[in-house]
Amino acid sequence: MVIRNEDNLEEKSSFGFTYAKLLVFSIIVFILVFVGSLFLAQTLLAKWFDPGYEQRETNKKLDLLAQRFDSLAMEEENKDQFIQNFKRVFNGDTASNFIDPAAALKGQDKPIKPVSSMKLAPVDSQFRKEFEQSELSLITLTSSKYRELRETFFFSPLTGVISDRYDVKKGHYGVDIVAKTNEPVKSIADGTVIMASWTQDAGYVIAIQHRGNLISVFKHNAELLKKVGSFVNAGEIISIVGNSGEMTDGPHLHFELWYNGNSLNPEEFVTF
Repeated sequence: MVIRNEDNLEEKSSFGFTYAKLLVFSIIVFILVFVGSLFLAQTLLAKWFDPGYEQRETNKKLDLLAQRFDSLAMEEENKDQFIQNFKRVFNGDTASNFIDPAAALKGQDKPIKPVSSMKLAPVDSQFRKEFEQSELSLITLTSSKYRELRETFFFSPLTGVISDRYDVKKGHYGVDIVAKTNEPVKSIADGTVIMASWTQDAGYVIAIQHRGNLISVFKHNAELLKKVGSFVNAGEIISIVGNSGEMTDGPHLHFELWYNGNSLNPEEFVTF
């Protein structure tokens, strides 16, 4: 192939080739065009030229939705189980899924001596007696693990007079607040209602899960204004003061605070 100037037909350049070279060059160009077209058809132009593209995208979305649904179902099941366990604790139901240690040990050859029948040395008995009478035997709130709660501002659930204070020795794990009839009860902080039902001893009970494993419990209400799963803000009205339940002797609110499974003295954190 010779390339010449149009004006004077002067030779500008020339290329020598054979049919074999032309065939190889054509094959290379064909392969490049084929590979490029295939790449574009699988990526940029897939939604227009690939008939199975929409089906694949739909299947991906269905798989993602199925995974999310399974996760939500597991979370809902765990939440329901937690609420049921919490209700059983408040209702005093320890029969469900409860294993009696004495029954489990009946098959052993050597009987186990009851703890109540064991006798301690006089020195140990004296030390135990002094320890039980001291303040160290109770849960104190001077530990640093409650420092973050002390630095948090809590709304007062009710303004009134405290008729019965927090006393672990008597088994009274909260404070009793006497107020006017039909006085509204407020949430001490943001949280989610994990229990809102009626029990024979405490009447209408509502419990709120706050952040940091803190739970507030309100008993002997006349009426509950929130349901399980409801999110409440700090200072929001959740119930009405009442006199429900058998363990009550007049209209009042029994208020408890629980942190990491331990009861707290509400007067240490909330002003009534």
